[in-house]
Amino acid sequence: MTRGSSKDFLDILSDFVAHNKGLPVLLGVALALASLVLACLPSLAGGAGFWGWVARSHVLLHIGVIVGLLGILVGDAL
Repeated sequence: MTRGSSKDFLDILSDFVAHNKGLPVLLGVALALASLVLACLPSLAGGAGFWGWVARSHVLLHIGVIVGLLGILVGDAL
């Protein structure tokens, strides 16, 4: 990626977020709900493998909270 294309990407991204301020917050809520669903499924919560680890560690919940909070901060700044 050259400098010009990375600037163009950031311009496009900032324009998108400026016009859709609530989207990162909704994405954070969706990730938190997905974490809740995975934690409630007994076959996944006690199972081995990737999805069992995701359900036990609540990684989607943590990512969802971070995305939601950053979405609120960026939405207010723009």
